Amino acid sequence: MLYQDSLITITANEIVFKHYYFPFGREKRVALADIVRVTVKPPTLLNGKWRLHGTGNFKTWFPRDTRRYQRDRIFFAELKDRWVHIGFTAEDGALVEKLLRARMLIGET
Repeated sequence: MLYQDSLITITANEIVFKHYYFPFGREKRVALADIVRVTVKPPTLLNGKWRLHGTGNFKTWFPRDTRRYQRDRIFFAELKDRWVHIGFTAEDGALVEKLLRARMLIGET
């Protein structure tokens, strides 16, 4: 295990998004090999700062995070062969960004 908090777990092979599915909060597992890129953005009203769970635009799905408005960055994972992206946060955003950069998953849009 490379990173774990109450929102996500990152291993050498996958990211586990906790509290992903509504309404029961089951987790979603995504292989790192299935991620095209992850972009990192500052939290704003338009990119999900106040999104507690779900989607506002039918393009990006956010796992539940009742403290997203307090996070310093929001990650957006673009998946292979998937129309919907995953918007997620982490308790230690700087460390998660460093881990994803080391695996060459961070990209610009």
